[in-house]
Amino acid sequence: MKFNRIYAMGLALCVAGSNLATAQPLLLSHAQCREMALSHSEELEQADIRLRQAELDNRIATTAYLPKFEGSATGAYVFPDIDMMGMDLRMRGMYMAGITLTQPIYTGGKIMAGKRMARIGEAAAGEQLRMTRMDVLVDADNAYWTCIAVDRKVRMLESYCAQMDTLYDQMSGSLSAGMIIENDLLRIKAKQSEIHYQLQKARNGADLCRLSLCRLIGVDDTTAIVPTDTTWVVADPGLLTASIDNRPELTLLKQQVEVGRQQIKSTRAEMLPTVGLSAGYTYYGNIKLNSLVDVGNGTMMPYSQEFRDGIGMVMLAVKVPLFHWGEVHKKVRKARYELRSAELELQKNTRLLNLEVQQAIRNVQDGYRLVGTAETGVEQALENLRVMRNRYESSMATLTDLLDAQSQWQQAESNLIEAHTQYKIYETQYLRATGQLE
Repeated sequence: MKFNRIYAMGLALCVAGSNLATAQPLLLSHAQCREMALSHSEELEQADIRLRQAELDNRIATTAYLPKFEGSATGAYVFPDIDMMGMDLRMRGMYMAGITLTQPIYTGGKIMAGKRMARIGEAAAGEQLRMTRMDVLVDADNAYWTCIAVDRKVRMLESYCAQMDTLYDQMSGSLSAGMIIENDLLRIKAKQSEIHYQLQKARNGADLCRLSLCRLIGVDDTTAIVPTDTTWVVADPGLLTASIDNRPELTLLKQQVEVGRQQIKSTRAEMLPTVGLSAGYTYYGNIKLNSLVDVGNGTMMPYSQEFRDGIGMVMLAVKVPLFHWGEVHKKVRKARYELRSAELELQKNTRLLNLEVQQAIRNVQDGYRLVGTAETGVEQALENLRVMRNRYESSMATLTDLLDAQSQWQQAESNLIEAHTQYKIYETQYLRATGQLE
């Protein structure tokens, strides 16, 4: 029985491993990466929910202008009966039902201020959604380009390993023929160990980048991802604009200032009179008046009358605040302080946002120049490696010179990969800093 269980478990593991091995890799373009990241982002979904809530708040604020209809129904059993100058008023099981309409006419501007703040809140939620979307796109771009860069480094180091393996095979033959000493072969083996170490680190980094990208786009962490936009296009950025008018952060700060102004108006409205109009209709019944009446000759007869009718009412109410120990004045001063604080926050962050844009522009320009420098470095390193190989084969250069030339080529290739990746990331950061990342 134990053997059967072990065999079954082993078979299941083999099938699972086979499924993983035969799973098709996910071919992922840059546009698809962005789209999947946006559709999977919980933060973006939460921001969309907040926008829907703000839209409802705006609609709720609109209802403050409209009349309110309310219905009521009352039943009562009153005992004992009420004596009314020798007559008994009986209200055992009396009932009332009515409808009331209330329309605010003047509230000192409080309703209008509330409506404006609700409208600003809806616009602010839209800017928050746009800002969250930009943040998701920044993360997606960083993960995508970094994944490509690390994969390129892995392939470069694998090519480097192949070169060193070929050199090692050649030197092994030369050692057998007595053309070199064993120390040269040991130096190559040491270099091979160093490259294999770097290759293993690069592969680990590539796997971590893949896992990060899988989490970002919402696929299983065992999914093999193959980026398709691996052709680096680095064009001259030219003249870049430094406008921050489209930044959602700046819009949010301006909206916060406007909310402060409306808050002052809403608070000041508490000092002003309010006027409201009410109209209603009430129907009542089962109210009885019992008494004894003289029908002549001193004969008293019981008499009962039931009241059942409806009444209407129209009322205009004016409420004037007189004295509240300066409470509202203090609230207005507090709201003014909050407005001033929001204005100062806008001034401070406007400077910071301008500085951020200037830094983003400089990063793009410097990144473009670094790409050009790195490309020149690769060309020079390739030419130097070619010359050193020829010289080494002609016994005009030492093994040290050849290994140095190969190291310089590896470093130049690494610099070019990093320059390309950083330039792509700088492009995204510039678009984010100017509010153009869509």
